[in-house]
Parts: sequence; C-alpha cells; structure tokens
Amino acid sequence: MRCLKCNSHDDKVIDSRSSKDGFSIRRRRECTECGYRFTTYEQLEHNDLRVVKRDGVREPFKREKLLNGLIKACEKRPVSIEVLETAVEEIINDLTAQNLKEIPSRMIGPLVMTRLQKIDHVAFVRYASVYREFADIGDFSDVIQSLEEDPIDPKLQPDLFETPVN
Repeated sequence: MRCLKCNSHDDKVIDSRSSKDGFSIRRRRECTECGYRFTTYEQLEHNDLRVVKRDGVREPFKREKLLNGLIKACEKRPVSIEVLETAVEEIINDLTAQNLKEIPSRMIGPLVMTRLQKIDHVAFVRYASVYREFADIGDFSDVIQSLEEDPIDPKLQPDLFETPVN
C-alpha cells in the first residue's frame, strides 16, 4: 500500500478488525518512512462473476459500478454510505447464491430497486426511471402510487426534522 503523504511503499498494519457491515476488513496502517497513519479496507473480490448486458456484451462484475449507481440514485438524500455498501453486499450475496458464472444484467436491476425501495423512495424512483426507461409522467405517477403503501424502515433513513423532547 502506498503512503498518501510520501508515496513510500513501506508500511505496517497497526490494527485490523472487521468493519461495521461485516463484509470487509478495516486495517489501520502506519507508514514506516514518515509515520503518517491511514485506513484501508479489504473486501472479497468477485472475479468469477460476469455480467451479460442487454446487447450481449459480457464484462466482469464490478462492485464499484454497482455502488456508484446506488450513490448516484441517492445523491442529495439522507442515506449513509454504510447503508449503500451493505445493500451492495446483499445484492452481491443474492447474485452469488444463484451459482451462475454469467449473470444477465436484467437480474441486477430488480435487486437494486428492491433495496432502494426499502432505503429511500426518492432514490428508488430515480433509479426506476432510468432502469425501466420511463416514457412519460404517467410512469412516474404509477410508481409513486405503489410506494404510498410501503413505509421506509426508520433505521435506514434518519428523521431530519425530529421534534424536540420537552
């Protein structure tokens, strides 16, 4: 691991523990050259999974691409990165449970929408509008109506306007 401050490749691990989500290892490191301390995360790589796109193109599954899609859908929303990383790991676990080497991209979208529907309705509508290729305002209103019966888990989205306790 290269030091962010002096670019040295020589460091030592000071502390190592499982992260909050349980899907990665958090390592605290110290550069042996300059003494700068930094944190790294180690995650399981899913090299054996390949995604088959709608046009038939095959590419390696990229966790970062999935996470970036969730981050973009949740932009300017009160959703923590930890919640999104947990959702990504759950989606990956669902995909690997299928025991397939190649996963059609059409299997990923519904899994993402299921997670987003539980996390944040606005992010869900944003993602659904792109994934389902909404053509008009009627598509939006249909999705919004379906969400009105489905409450969000308060643990996933904090209340920004809490009333003060007297």
